[in-house]
Amino acid sequence: MAEKLSHEEFIKKAIVSLRKEGYKGIHTVYSGFNTAFKKYFDGEDPIKVTTQLAAESKIVIRPVKGGVMLYLPEEAPKTANVGDEALKKMGL
Repeated sequence: MAEKLSHEEFIKKAIVSLRKEGYKGIHTVYSGFNTAFKKYFDGEDPIKVTTQLAAESKIVIRPVKGGVMLYLPEEAPKTANVGDEALKKMGL
């Protein structure tokens, strides 16, 4: 059997391979990513690993209904600072 991919390689390959046309990220639950990760890595926790890689800026995680979306850093949607926007709307 070929050598196993590292966590980072597996996740980046999953993002590129599992995303639907027109989308830049994958939903961890609906894409089947969580199940595939656990199967490939013998039951390891995908949440722990993806959180660690996000902390290292190797992937980007965005919370969504039913789970999270995973993105490659260069393809992640830009998020405005919501607090600044709220203050601006309030005229403060």
